[in-house]
Amino acid sequence: MPIISIKQLNKTYASGHQALHNIDLEIQSGEIFALLGPNGAGKTTLISIICGIVTPTSGEVLASGHNIVSEYRAARSKIGLVPQELTTDAFETTWSTVNFSRGLFGKPKNHASVEKILKQLSLWDKKDAKLRTLSGGMKRRVMIAKALSHEPEILFLDEPSAGVDVELRRDMWEMVRDLRENGVTIILTTHYIEEAEQIADRVGVISGGKIVVVEEKTALMQKLGKKELRLQLQTGMTEIPDNLSDYDLKLEADGTELIYSFDTKQEHTGIAELLRKLDKQGIDFKDLRSSQSSLEEIFVKLVREQ
Repeated sequence: MPIISIKQLNKTYASGHQALHNIDLEIQSGEIFALLGPNGAGKTTLISIICGIVTPTSGEVLASGHNIVSEYRAARSKIGLVPQELTTDAFETTWSTVNFSRGLFGKPKNHASVEKILKQLSLWDKKDAKLRTLSGGMKRRVMIAKALSHEPEILFLDEPSAGVDVELRRDMWEMVRDLRENGVTIILTTHYIEEAEQIADRVGVISGGKIVVVEEKTALMQKLGKKELRLQLQTGMTEIPDNLSDYDLKLEADGTELIYSFDTKQEHTGIAELLRKLDKQGIDFKDLRSSQSSLEEIFVKLVREQ
């Protein structure tokens, strides 16, 4: 049974803006799921609905078997959320903040559990420090500790790398993997493809409030691992010669630009052979450059394909 089940979910705000369109999505227990999308795609709205912060217009969401509207308390107790914004009471200590957060969910005091979380997040030596004295990275760790304080089964990380240093990012991924080992399901939103590549089991792409694709990470990365070689030709061409039909080529810019798409994951890119064949054909070029598809381009392509 999926730990999160979303059926025909829609959200239209009072302004008339439809943020989500008929979202269907299932997230399996114990997986790391990355929700990728450009800013404004609907990632935060989707998470906010599952966490009970925003009310859906229509549709159904179950978290750990509980309906997020009719069984709000039961559903919410299973979920931890680390929001994008750092919101903490500046004058509280790390220890009291995390303990208080645990209490909000009606959990009895459990110093051993809080100590374990703080040690896991390298916060133990900061347990008596006031939050206003902590660095941004440390505050982010406190936010994660707060989200884990009531021992949730599902953890949402909304844009976890925003404003985070490389070291913390590494630690965070280490911690996310440990949590998964302990049976926590992790959902993270991001617009960094590397983040998803590094850590996720499955990736969902959201664009314009619609889920465009959901795939195993490796399958998606193969699709995304395309690079382009752009050759500016001395003389324009009207069509690609037959003996180059084995290559993934297309003409652009009124026949003056030849574009070769190749897979960066393959051992042989085929560039050397292509250039030799062009030379044999007497096709001269004055400039060549290589570019990796950007995430934005991939989104556009995926949306078009839909």
